[in-house]
Amino acid sequence: MEEIRVSPDYNWFRSSVPLKRIIVDEDDSKVWSLYDAGPKNIRCPIVFLPPVSGTAEVFFQQILALTGWGYRCISLQYPVYWDILEFCDGFRKLLDHLQLDKVHIFGASLGGFLAQKFAECTHKSPRVQSLILCNSFSDTSIFNQTWTANSFWLMPAFMLKKIVLGNFAKGPVDPKMADAIDFMVDRLESLNQSELASRLTLNCQNSYVEPHKIKDIAVTIMDVFDQSALSHEAKEEMYKLYPNARRAHLKTGGNFPYLCRSAEVNLYIQIHLRQFHGTRYAAINPAMVSAEELEVQKWNPQPSVYESASLLARPPD
Repeated sequence: MEEIRVSPDYNWFRSSVPLKRIIVDEDDSKVWSLYDAGPKNIRCPIVFLPPVSGTAEVFFQQILALTGWGYRCISLQYPVYWDILEFCDGFRKLLDHLQLDKVHIFGASLGGFLAQKFAECTHKSPRVQSLILCNSFSDTSIFNQTWTANSFWLMPAFMLKKIVLGNFAKGPVDPKMADAIDFMVDRLESLNQSELASRLTLNCQNSYVEPHKIKDIAVTIMDVFDQSALSHEAKEEMYKLYPNARRAHLKTGGNFPYLCRSAEVNLYIQIHLRQFHGTRYAAINPAMVSAEELEVQKWNPQPSVYESASLLARPPD
């Protein structure tokens, strides 16, 4: 298999979907980078938030597949924010700028934590319709780094990259997972010291999700059974926090299943979003629903197996 960077899909994505840069804060150094693809008349799209090491490009396979089925997708790369409330304020301003009242959010690792905190911060005037939390967490104390969080801004870039790389999979992996890791290392290299330090600060400063504030939001928890940066305890804590959440388990996929198991991840996203078809919160062009439903049924002849949390909760034999 070719490396992701030189693959036809990635090159098609880079040549056909423009990267936009938007400033919504008074500080014009805070620039949001984003890919916005799919029908612009959709007012409740799915928004992708990357992990510490990721950029907006890491979700290119989701954008290509989902826009092909009529969904509107926005993949973001956040500016330098050192505080969660500051991030939430900036994200809210971005949604205002894009004229989006509510969104569905797919968040990977740190992106999932920020998605939960944004839903929590805006619970009095909700901006989040649903959440897909991929390899994510609800409490930063799991990383045992809260005492160093305030010193990341002092560290040189090479040291910050070493901290992030320490969480990448070690040992033999299959070719697709190896390509995904190589691609994420390349994305990590593209981040400057401030971007990395601020993300690690958000990832590790003392903070946790208050579930009672977001109990009415539809949630799918997506995780893997093989090696990832998340401990078993962190995953169990997520299940306890969202007892009614749908669970989307992948037998393998490591830290970056959206890159190396994209077909499965895309299917789970489609199944999650189907509950909003026919409502004002649909992320899909209504004219495309029939064709999209047929595709999902072709891949998933027994939808109830995927959509029942009790069945999905069982680990593989």
